[in-house]
Amino acid sequence: MGGDCHILGISHFDGVIAIMIKNTKEQFTKVAEKNWDLEKLYTDLAKAKGKNLTQVEKLHLCGLLCGFSPAEIAEKRQKNAAGLSVDLSNTVYQYIKVVLNKEQIENWRNICQWLEEAGYKNQIVVQSKSNQSIPVDAKVHIENINIEGEKIEIGILIQLPVSLLSETLKKD
Repeated sequence: MGGDCHILGISHFDGVIAIMIKNTKEQFTKVAEKNWDLEKLYTDLAKAKGKNLTQVEKLHLCGLLCGFSPAEIAEKRQKNAAGLSVDLSNTVYQYIKVVLNKEQIENWRNICQWLEEAGYKNQIVVQSKSNQSIPVDAKVHIENINIEGEKIEIGILIQLPVSLLSETLKKD
């Protein structure tokens, strides 16, 4: 499962960027580390666990952070779906419950939302360098991530709020 990440190809169609990457570990980790503060999350989860997370726990967590269900993670890893769900319930879910002070995890889909609300998701902010000096705070949100075979499709929403009432734009 280790090794270098080899990008096999990149394509763009209708706002979706498709990146073809060689293996599941790299798919999960490379996408997750772009969007999440993994070091802080790993540290906090390790404190809850009492020792460092295993590579398998990190891989499963990254799969969840990429928006994959436990069944999809199992499929990508060629593992038994029921076994992987039990493993998540006994490990990663328990640590997340402690860190986020939750009594239970009703659904794997809640995890990303809760972790984002707790500040673990990276916020991408870009300042405009317009020659009209209009400050623009851009926000990029990953809408969805789909992996089919060795192809990753990422749907991205970009928000660019601009004040049209700026002094530089007012007409006399």
